[in-house]
Amino acid sequence: MQAILFIFISLWALSSCGVAHKSATDAPGQSVELVAEDSLAYELLVLDPRFNSFLMTQPSAEFYSQSYYENWNHRYVLEWNNRHRNPFRYGDFYQTEIDYDPHVDYGLELNYQLYYYFLFIRHNYGIELIRRR
Repeated sequence: MQAILFIFISLWALSSCGVAHKSATDAPGQSVELVAEDSLAYELLVLDPRFNSFLMTQPSAEFYSQSYYENWNHRYVLEWNNRHRNPFRYGDFYQTEIDYDPHVDYGLELNYQLYYYFLFIRHNYGIELIRRR
């Protein structure tokens, strides 16, 4: 199967003062798009410049195994997509569905970035997709 995975996640940053976190109601909607073209490379594009800074403060990709990231990503994506399908309950933050197939090997780096994107959402917008102990 030929597929290049492009995930475009648009976070339109609103100006804020200090270190206060935005609430889910103040956060801009999220747009995610997957485009299949080639099976050799997968790429995650996050358009919020704060994500790169956040990612640089996290442990290296090798801190956890690829299967660890894949398991969490599968759970996060299921919850994200559930919220996307229920905008009257969860609002318009989850503007597009994420087409993440747990049977596809996206590689360590993409799974690492996607995992920390979900943690970035929790950290910056206070949105906890899955309650963790």
